[in-house]
Amino acid sequence: MNEDEKLLAGKLANPREPALAKQQQLAHRLSKLYNDTFEEEMEKRRQLLKQLLPNTGKRIYFQGPIFFDYGTHTTIGERFYGNTNITVLDSGRVTIGDDVLLGPNVTLATAMHPLRYQDRNFIPDDLPGKEYSKPITIESNCWLASNVTVIGGVTIGNGSVIGAGSVVTRDIPANSLAVGNPCRVIRQITDHDDIRLNRELF
Repeated sequence: MNEDEKLLAGKLANPREPALAKQQQLAHRLSKLYNDTFEEEMEKRRQLLKQLLPNTGKRIYFQGPIFFDYGTHTTIGERFYGNTNITVLDSGRVTIGDDVLLGPNVTLATAMHPLRYQDRNFIPDDLPGKEYSKPITIESNCWLASNVTVIGGVTIGNGSVIGAGSVVTRDIPANSLAVGNPCRVIRQITDHDDIRLNRELF
């Protein structure tokens, strides 16, 4: 297995390996170029996103700024909206369904490091960096409110809402309202929910 295949398989890998480093440098460059555009430069933004995120559906919009570690490891469905300051550390696979909303300052982090420094440090130099990854899946019709962090290995089920400031460390079932650090399900979302609840929870 090469280092990219190791990362996607959840095995310990060296992200500084030249081929991986080249992928990252391109993604970082494209992210920066996107961040330097204005909102009315729609075609320029579309072309940059096409290069950065080749595995996306139609009507994908990022307010910006954005940061992707690889881009090619992320798949996004139709009608996606990402608010300002979206960070996606996609050393592992990130899969986002249709009609998903991400609020400001959302972070999706698939990258993991060994707990033992002997396993993560580089030899002979001692700069930490060896990593593995766990995938993140956000199913369709989800809304992640502002300042949500999703940790690798998590699946958020269809139609769920994650409250502001939550840190999602475990799977969230479909149609759930979940908040907190660590994020926990409060209750199921029903047809009787009132829009006024947003003022209380978000």
